[in-house]
Amino acid sequence: MLRTPNWAAAIVWCALGGAMMALGGCASSTDVNSILNADPPEKMYADADALMNKGSFEAAARKFEDLDRSHPYSPEARRAIVLAAYAYYKAGKTPEAIASAERYTVMHPGTKDAPLAHHIIASSYFDDIRTANRDQGATRKALEQLKILKARYPDSTYARDAENRIRIAEDTLAASEMEVGRYYVKQKNFVAAINRFKVVVSDYQTTAHVEEALMRLTECYMALGVTTEAQTAVAVLGHNFPQSKWYHDAYALLKSDGLAPAQNNDSWITKAWKAVPKFSLGGPG
Repeated sequence: MLRTPNWAAAIVWCALGGAMMALGGCASSTDVNSILNADPPEKMYADADALMNKGSFEAAARKFEDLDRSHPYSPEARRAIVLAAYAYYKAGKTPEAIASAERYTVMHPGTKDAPLAHHIIASSYFDDIRTANRDQGATRKALEQLKILKARYPDSTYARDAENRIRIAEDTLAASEMEVGRYYVKQKNFVAAINRFKVVVSDYQTTAHVEEALMRLTECYMALGVTTEAQTAVAVLGHNFPQSKWYHDAYALLKSDGLAPAQNNDSWITKAWKAVPKFSLGGPG
């Protein structure tokens, strides 16, 4: 005799089968088994933390990621994301560290661990800063993240560390611009050189390179016959760095052509220095 089918049970099994197929379509069987047989979130967190303490950073990062995937709505999951980023950073896996930290900043901006996430991103790029004659992509990204960290979280311990790193990054970028600018001077491509030195004077006034940049601008503008800009460059240099050897060189260059430092209010150099308190241009003392 045929038995009446249990339609409710059949529907449940079909639904489960569909879910498994969907999981199989976007994840490996290992991932699926990990999710279905996951430990409680507090245990996974403790296990990951233990791996961190042992120095097994990459394994710890994977365990934190497993926790986030298996229990995405648990209290432990949110912190697991940023700790995975930190563990990847400690393991030297900077792309993975950046990806995890960026994910945290998007999902949980303004939370207690957000400064740490930005610090991880900035540190990952900062560690990849190269010498002035190399590509500065990592330096620019590090500087961007360091400024975000300082602006958004000024009271965090990471912000205080960021201040010194900002100075280093800016100095490296200024040195890179100077390197290229000097090359263009040697090639007598003075317009291209001016564009490089202009970046230093406009964006990196607090670095030591600004003195030479102003002298090089004097040199380039004199070569092009743009004497008013040359005179302004020397005036700025003399007002702010009267003891600088670069000022004495620039002043001598002007004097050799019968000129003296003088302010031009319409000069971009003058405008670049407007933010400096109590600034006025004048001749040599």
